[in-house]
Amino acid sequence: MAELTGAAAGRVRTVLGDVSPGALGHTQPHEHVLCDMSPIIQPWGLRPVAGDDDTPPGTGGRITSEFPASVRARIDDPVRPDTYDWIRRTVLNRDNLRLLSEDDATEELGLYRAAGGGTVVDSSPVGLGRDPLGLARVSRASGVHIVMGSGYYCRDYHPPGLTRTPVEAVRDEIVRDVQEGVSDTGVRAGLIGEIGLSWPVHPVEEKVLRAACLAQAATGAPLQIHPGRHPDAPLQAMRAVAEAGGIPERVVMSHLDRTLWRAEDLLELARTGCYLELDLFGQESSYYAFNPDARRPNDRTRVEWLQLLAEAGHLDRLLVSQDICQKVYLRRYGGPGYTHILDSAVPLMRRMGMSDKEITTLTVANPAAVLTVG
Repeated sequence: MAELTGAAAGRVRTVLGDVSPGALGHTQPHEHVLCDMSPIIQPWGLRPVAGDDDTPPGTGGRITSEFPASVRARIDDPVRPDTYDWIRRTVLNRDNLRLLSEDDATEELGLYRAAGGGTVVDSSPVGLGRDPLGLARVSRASGVHIVMGSGYYCRDYHPPGLTRTPVEAVRDEIVRDVQEGVSDTGVRAGLIGEIGLSWPVHPVEEKVLRAACLAQAATGAPLQIHPGRHPDAPLQAMRAVAEAGGIPERVVMSHLDRTLWRAEDLLELARTGCYLELDLFGQESSYYAFNPDARRPNDRTRVEWLQLLAEAGHLDRLLVSQDICQKVYLRRYGGPGYTHILDSAVPLMRRMGMSDKEITTLTVANPAAVLTVG
């Protein structure tokens, strides 16, 4: 096993309590076990009122009245074999965007454990269907360690009134989640994030990020950022972290494999000191509903990027995951499940020349280091 540099003295905060970093094993640091992304799809004719801070979550999202009739007719179809391909390409389906079944989650994570998985991070913050007690039950039933997120996702998922909430109150809420536990549950978060940013960044998202940085400074917890879908977004977010007093070396920049496509951009971001996360392994599609112009790579290209960054001296700042957040990614519904990296990506890494030590650094040592607090 790769040495857990800098991690041995601290603990990793899971939904069932603190554990040693060495207990994590293979870790996927950006997944969703129980979550709900369906607020992005709004009922026909529902539109936000300009300047109204109390609009329901999601009213800044896609309005279904703007969809073609062929899309509207299928928004509420269940995920099944005859709808799978259409849903996977368009995403625009409520059933697909709801991972609410603890039975499904327990079964899927059981397969992950049997394949060699030890830990997942559920990156669902407030507004994205976070379920602390549900995560604790799934962790106990599956035998997989789960690290829970905190803070807030993108503007489309914010609860009413967050615009008027002072930055200090948001900071204090995150600190309580990490240090004391989510109210009325006792379940503590081990991650600040994923903090959601749009492009351009909405003012309330900017406030949440500042609060998250202040909470990080107070707790030492890792901060995971969902950048806006624009190549300038990751660097802009890192500048905001530095200005707000965050800890760049404890920041995980997510979704780089749908945001950056040039080697020079990846290397420039690496120079900020943050962790670079390629977390869409297994998602190989030219059809990306949230940004049709994105040049999304396949897994072979992802591995080439990892090798490029490793050769430049950044191996210890790289993370890999799958970002399972839809039913079509689960085994039960025809997807690869949480085992894709173990079953397919790791053998691909070996075939492409990565050593077992390098792979263990990516999948065991680096996640343990970033998740360790104290």
